[in-house]
Amino acid sequence: MRFFSTDDVLNAAEDRAAIFVDCADQARPGERLKAHYSTVEAVIDHHLSNVGFAATNIIDSGSAATCEILAGMLFDNHLPVDAPMATSLYTGLLTDTGQFRFPSTSRRCFVLAGELVARGAKPSEAGYNLYERESLGKLRLLQHFLTSLKLECGGRVCIGVLPAGIFEATGSNDEDTEGLVDYARSIEGVDVGALIEERPDGTVKASLRGKDPSFRVDLVAAKFNGGGHACAAGLNLKSDTQNFYPRLLAAFADRLALADGAQKS
Repeated sequence: MRFFSTDDVLNAAEDRAAIFVDCADQARPGERLKAHYSTVEAVIDHHLSNVGFAATNIIDSGSAATCEILAGMLFDNHLPVDAPMATSLYTGLLTDTGQFRFPSTSRRCFVLAGELVARGAKPSEAGYNLYERESLGKLRLLQHFLTSLKLECGGRVCIGVLPAGIFEATGSNDEDTEGLVDYARSIEGVDVGALIEERPDGTVKASLRGKDPSFRVDLVAAKFNGGGHACAAGLNLKSDTQNFYPRLLAAFADRLALADGAQKS
């Protein structure tokens, strides 16, 4: 399997069409690709915040993963799926369902996963490569994140912060932040977890996770021009943590109040 860089794509022949996969908006792959492919032929996605920005839009927010949509399309149309393809699709299902734990996980996910295993995907190998090959730098990053955790909103919100320069200090990189926010959400009594990452360019990146779809963290992210799913969303904003933190906290408090009100009515 070959992976293409942004430069590979930009240097490709001009007659190639752009099909965006698992992208909630056209800017997601980066401004260079957005400028180069101003017209998008198709988008295949499952993000709730995707409004459809292509000529053809295949968007199913009821699917737990875009790989769930892709696998279904391949099987329904009796197209060949070899072992490398099955492995990639299974991995997408595994990650986006949180190892088949998230509320979006459905019977269909397990049916498709079983069929992908039958086509050559190996759950043990996928699990090992995803979750049992952590670098020492990532563990040091996790250590810092855990010490930064703070409970808010009566213990219903947990927020952790990664300051600028932390990657250099711990020997990690931005990819090592994957999964850290789940530790904030996993605390008993916490309904919503968040990771705030400070960047050297004066921006902040935040990952938001909710335990229940009723908390709609995608709507919280939308207040800051972000988006995502009801239980998992993200955003990038020109700000610093000192100014952003109270605004995010206020948005969480509003969402929790609305969710509580809806449950009582």
